[in-house]
Amino acid sequence: MKPFKVFVTIFFLSLIVLAFAPTMSAQRWDKKTIVKFSAPVEIPGVGAQILPAGTYVFKLVDSLSDRNIVQVWNEDETHVYATILAIPNYRLTPTEKTVMTFREKAAGEPEAVRAWFYPGDNSGQEFVYPKKRATELARITRQPVLEMPEERAADIIAPMKPSEQAPEALKEAPIKAITPKGEEIEIAQAMPPKTLPKTSTLLPLLGVMGLMSLALGFALSPMLKRIE
Repeated sequence: MKPFKVFVTIFFLSLIVLAFAPTMSAQRWDKKTIVKFSAPVEIPGVGAQILPAGTYVFKLVDSLSDRNIVQVWNEDETHVYATILAIPNYRLTPTEKTVMTFREKAAGEPEAVRAWFYPGDNSGQEFVYPKKRATELARITRQPVLEMPEERAADIIAPMKPSEQAPEALKEAPIKAITPKGEEIEIAQAMPPKTLPKTSTLLPLLGVMGLMSLALGFALSPMLKRIE
């Protein structure tokens, strides 16, 4: 095939790919979210770490294969309250607004943050609590709570600068779930996988694009022969 013919073919195929490729999301990669709490809330930390009512910034700072690292900042992002270990928590129907879920609180105690969902995302962040506090929350809420070894709890509130990476010890901490009876179980037992919508895969779209490319090639063949 002559160079000009190759060029024309590539040009038209590129137009097809660009026309049907999925639109890139305009979402921030760090999922930065400004959240205003009207009452004190609890986040993972040493013991029960309480954030007073006010405005805070939640950011995803590291995304690993089966876990994520989330940071909680003050409103002007000059102070980190916590660097939290989290695992993906899926929902079938995303919403256009930020969603924060909480665990049932005991009388007179602040609600404990359970998960954070960024607008439009199916996947959110389920927070992991140090074992001692996770055991207490599981007993109060009568539901399994994700837990990590108590000796790693200090890494959650270790002061960090914006340019620093999350502690490796936090990334590698083993994660289990604790039941209301104080028994450790695997994460899969506490968070059964949910079926994601079939539209979550791009394979059908890629297949259609491939077929259209072939059809376009056949359609252009007579014209390309005249160009030779």
